[in-house]
Amino acid sequence: MNPISGLLFFVLIGAGALILGMGTAFGGLRLPLGGLLVVLGGLAPLALLMIDQWERVVVLRLGRFQGAKGPGLFWIIPFIDRVAVRIDQRIQTIAFGAEKALTKDTVPVDVDAVIFWQVHDPERAALEIADYRVAIAQVAQTSLRESIGSTPLTSLLSERKKVDEKLREEIGRKTAEWGVAVISVEIRDVAIPLSLQDAMSRQAQAEREREARVILGAAEKQVAQQFLEAADTYSKNPAALQLRAMNIIYETTKERGATILIPTAMVDAMNPGGVLGLVNSANPSSTPGAAPGPWGKTS
Repeated sequence: MNPISGLLFFVLIGAGALILGMGTAFGGLRLPLGGLLVVLGGLAPLALLMIDQWERVVVLRLGRFQGAKGPGLFWIIPFIDRVAVRIDQRIQTIAFGAEKALTKDTVPVDVDAVIFWQVHDPERAALEIADYRVAIAQVAQTSLRESIGSTPLTSLLSERKKVDEKLREEIGRKTAEWGVAVISVEIRDVAIPLSLQDAMSRQAQAEREREARVILGAAEKQVAQQFLEAADTYSKNPAALQLRAMNIIYETTKERGATILIPTAMVDAMNPGGVLGLVNSANPSSTPGAAPGPWGKTS
């Protein structure tokens, strides 16, 4: 009994009882009028119904569909009309799963998922199927197993969004006939056997090691190429070689308290003339007819 029909019940019953108890005030209409008010008061809770904003009720009149009523207050004819079912039109969820389902590459997995759905046609939800909640859960579980069986394990793990969308379309196509719209389907967890987890972990580690070695080899190749280019530059420009030698000595001696022993040959190498002599001795063809001396001078 809703508050409005309850209030109407007490008002009509009270008015009828008052008229019946007033003696000859209404004359011959006392009994009929008072009795009518009492009867109407007793029927008020059955005739005046109130439905919340998110609900709809399916009303049958003598067994035939009369309409989907609500929200708010509405009247029905007692004993002729009846409310067959109340339907909640808010978004609802059902958790479902598949245990020991085989993927396309015959890997057993346990999958947990959740479906978000909403009744958009109360008439069809009430008349087309006996229990749409149970039917949605069964269809969702069956569709999940079918999707797992047609999907490899790697795709099931890495392309979960695509699997979710495929499930939503498949389940929505089946439930549309019942007036139910599937908003989304989300896979929450995919559990695989422990032995397979260990094998996949070793495979991933091997892949990472292979990539690391490839990157290291590429880096060494780049370094070797840079060394070759530097050697070519030094061979063509002795001044660059001298500056590099001076930079090496500076970098070595810039720390305080360090004592560096430098061979005389290295000191002589700092002399531009010595550097040129070393370069010329390495390339005798650069000075035709001249034999290089021991100190870089022609004899």
